[in-house]
Formats: sequence, C-alpha cells, structure tokens
Amino acid sequence: MAGYLTDAQIKKRIEDIKGEFPESLNMKLENALLETGVSGSEFEAILDEVRRRYEYSLVEPGEAVGIVAAQSLGEPGTQMTMRTFHYAGVAELNVTLGLPRIIEIVDARKVPSTPTMTVYLEEGYASDKEKAKGVAKQIEAITVGDILERSETDLIDSKITLVLDKYEMKRRDLSAEEVVEQISKVKTIKADKIEWERGKVFLKFSKVSMKDLRKVVVKVKDVYLRGIKNINRVVMRKEGGVYIIYTEGSNLKEVLKIEGVTIGKTKTNDILEISKVLGIEAARNAIINEALDTLDEQGLRVDVRHIMLISDMMSVDGSVKAIGRHGVSGQKASVLARAAFEITVDHLLKAGIRGEVEELAGIVENVIVGKPVVLGTGMVELVMNRELEQKRA
Repeated sequence: MAGYLTDAQIKKRIEDIKGEFPESLNMKLENALLETGVSGSEFEAILDEVRRRYEYSLVEPGEAVGIVAAQSLGEPGTQMTMRTFHYAGVAELNVTLGLPRIIEIVDARKVPSTPTMTVYLEEGYASDKEKAKGVAKQIEAITVGDILERSETDLIDSKITLVLDKYEMKRRDLSAEEVVEQISKVKTIKADKIEWERGKVFLKFSKVSMKDLRKVVVKVKDVYLRGIKNINRVVMRKEGGVYIIYTEGSNLKEVLKIEGVTIGKTKTNDILEISKVLGIEAARNAIINEALDTLDEQGLRVDVRHIMLISDMMSVDGSVKAIGRHGVSGQKASVLARAAFEITVDHLLKAGIRGEVEELAGIVENVIVGKPVVLGTGMVELVMNRELEQKRA
C-alpha cells in the first residue's frame, strides 16, 4: 500500500514516543496501528488526538479525587432501585442486584445474600452437551433430602423408612447402594442396621423415642452424597454456541479443581472468597467488575476510575476492607475524621488515652476547626519576603 508505514516504521515511531505515555497505552496504540495500517500524516494525527485525550484524563494537583469518586457513585446510587432479586437471564436462579448489591460490595460482606458462580468450560467441553452435563453433575451438591420423596417413622419397630424419588435418582445418576453407603459413613446416625429394597432405605434402631427418631430424620436429609459443598443448584445454558454453567451457591476453590473448567474465566460474586483463593489483586478487579456490572444493569454510567479508586482504598493493605467504621473510615489516621463519622465520644476518649496528635491534614478535620482545606487552591501557600519588598520600594 503506497504511502503507508511499514510495521518496522510504526514500531520505530512508537519507540520514539516511549516515556510520553504509560507502557500499556503504547502497546495498545502499537497493536491497533499494526492491525489497521496508517500513513505518516495519519500517524501524526492519531498521535495528536491520543496526546490530547491522555492529557485531558490526567488529574490536576490538589484535585479532591476521593470526594469526586464519592459523588460519582453516590449520585447514581440515589436512582437505583431497591430490587433485591432479579432473574438475570437465568430463570431458575436468583441474584441480588441494584442498591442492595452495591451495599454488599462496599460493605465487604463475608457472605453475599445470593452467592452465585459463572463456570466457563474448556474448548472440548463447552461445545459437547454430554461432557458439559458431566461437569455440571460433578459441581452440584446432592443431599439425601434432594432425592427423597418422603420419610416414614415407625416408633413401634424403631424404624425409619426413606422412600427415594425414582425420577430424581435417575436424573442425578444415583443408586440406592450409594445412598446407603454415604448414610452409613455418618457416625452421628447410630443405626443398628441399614438396608435397602425396591427404592426404599430402612434404618433400624434399638428402642428409641419419637423425638430421637425425628432428629435422625433431619440428620439423614442433610447427608452429603456427591458434588461440591455449598453449590445448591446448577443450571446449564447454551450461549453463543457454547455451554455455560450457572450455580446457586459458591465454592471457587473446589470448582477450579474440576477437569474441564476454565480457570481464567470462571468467576464468583463472592469477593472475599476470590481474595482468599486468588489473592488481593483478583479481589480488587472483582470489586471493580461487580460494581460496574451492577450499575450497568440499572442503566447507569460511572467512570471506571472512580470505581478503581474505591476498590484501591478497600484493598490497599492486602485485605478487603469495608467502607465503614470497621474498615476504611474507622481506620483513618485523623482523630476528628473518625469521630465525625460515628461513635464520636468513644473515638475522642480513646485518642485522649493514647495521646494521639491531630495533624489537620485532611478535609473533614479542617472543616471542623474552620481552617482552609489542604486541597485545590487551599494547598497553595504564599509567603511574602518583606526584605526584598522593602528593597524594591
């Protein structure tokens, strides 16, 4: 193509501007230009536009980025609905969205109200329905209660009869022998004899009370048969020609061990679990993605940099902290900032006992004492040199 720069020329020109932009931006620019091809004049025009936009995106010294981030998330937060449950494309599974989900994220809740996972499969499994089903069966946790049609207690013979649901047994590929084997492994179910016949399991005891029999029935229903614990339900859907597994419940560590699961794409909405399994950087990215997805579902737009700043504050010390008195706000260095947020007297009393010093370095503490805030124009100090002024006069 006449007039177009060669790949070597493009790389040379990108090398010449090295240091002007971040390395990641240079790589994106280089990849885009190599893919499309440009002339010398087009390269300069593109470079000027990239430079203009990059300079526009920079934060000015003294910019109150924390306040702007809080406003940027708080304002659309007032427009969010209070819908707690919503069918997010999967009719069988509930997920928390809207304002309750944003609150969960910034509060760093130990357990989300509706923990869910999206499990992506490797190439050989994603397009094969039977293989995908096999992975789904390995993931879904099954208890005796899930395959039980009904239970009967016989006080006279001190016997419990479990009538198994034939349809559920067939659907989950289970046999009565497996059920008996798993029940017999539970030491707290002290049955003298466990037998099965024609879809029924019999648990026989020496003389016990009706109360004890009922307790045993509850224990038996909770006996774990197969799958991954905490994954209560699994739904498999075909999207874009590949099968994706959605779960109700979350256990990221165990799911990633299953053959056929794509480790790099599989995700959970439990941020603290991500932090524990994959580390703090993965948790930081999860906070950003979860917040953006929740806002996007509501049709709201917030610049990603504000969300990034919030996630940075939540994860800066290597653990996920809540935005609140037990996290970011409660751990501020400023005594007055902590006291202004919550439990004022307690903070002031403890600070007095420890002999803490207030540096008046932030916004809240300076507003309280009536001093200019050390931000924006307030961070600039002018000093007059009287001797020099007198000489000029």
